[in-house]
Amino acid sequence: MTVEAVAWFVCAVVVGYFIGAINPASIIAKARGIDLNNSGSGNPGATNAARVMGRKTGIIVLIIDLLKGLIPVLAFSHLVNPALGGLAGFAAILGHMTSPFLKGKGGKGVATTIGVLLGAEPLWLIPVLVVFAIVFVIVKRTGIASVAGAGALIVTALVDHDDLEMTLFGVLVGLLVIVRHQRNIRAAWTDWRNPQSSLEVQSEGPTET
Repeated sequence: MTVEAVAWFVCAVVVGYFIGAINPASIIAKARGIDLNNSGSGNPGATNAARVMGRKTGIIVLIIDLLKGLIPVLAFSHLVNPALGGLAGFAAILGHMTSPFLKGKGGKGVATTIGVLLGAEPLWLIPVLVVFAIVFVIVKRTGIASVAGAGALIVTALVDHDDLEMTLFGVLVGLLVIVRHQRNIRAAWTDWRNPQSSLEVQSEGPTET
């Protein structure tokens, strides 16, 4: 690997991560004198922003979070190659989930992941969204539907792509989203094992982004 290639690699990771780390929900909340960490679910994502500050604000946050994933992918795909664009997108998702501006906290990365896929592999969104919709209709829980969508992304990446780098990208993104939804998975497991706990599980609310 040449010095130039290393420089582009580092640039994609750093730029992608810090773009992803910018948290519009927390910025808007702070401007309005609201402590988002202690409001609603406490999650600095679009869902909690809508819950605490209204639907319009939630939509604005959702769009910005989506663009945080889309822009780095398109930029580095254009400047260098699609593989580096995918790397920048992955870094953006990670930045959204572990923002240093929020002391390592962040959202669950759903909107940012959609933005990344829209820029890197838009056709992959079709099976992901179809599986998400089907599972949501069945279980009525967006957290589990998001996990199912992430699983669909992993399968799609393994089946559809003969490019090892992009396959690895799809698998890692899917795994990252699943890991961030551990709470949802544990709640669903508890509900399945003990139906009486369903009322408690419902309190988890919709998936945070």
